[in-house]
Amino acid sequence: MTRIRFAVVGAAAVLALAAAGTASAATALVATVGPGFTISLTKAGRKVTTLKPGAYRITVRDKSDFHNFHLKGAGLNKLTGVSFVGSKTWTVTLKRGKYTYVCDPHLTVMKGSFTVK
Repeated sequence: MTRIRFAVVGAAAVLALAAAGTASAATALVATVGPGFTISLTKAGRKVTTLKPGAYRITVRDKSDFHNFHLKGAGLNKLTGVSFVGSKTWTVTLKRGKYTYVCDPHLTVMKGSFTVK
């Protein structure tokens, strides 16, 4: 009985560690829009210009009820609502290609882009 219990506990521990490793494998990015006419995407505090393909966890900080954050490219189309104020987290897989982010109501002045290669 004790051997079986140790085997079950050991297997559960291995599965938990594997799941935790998968969840933490996503690279953290921060997207910010507002409160003024600013929009950005950063990694470790630096503006994103290029990234490698893979999993990313994007924390969107939407600071204005008249802006939104809209990320699109290579089959991806994620956005916050214009009236939304707060934080959201997206887990995405970025593929090779060009990505753009904009504030839809102000897309001529609030925009940015990066390349995944």
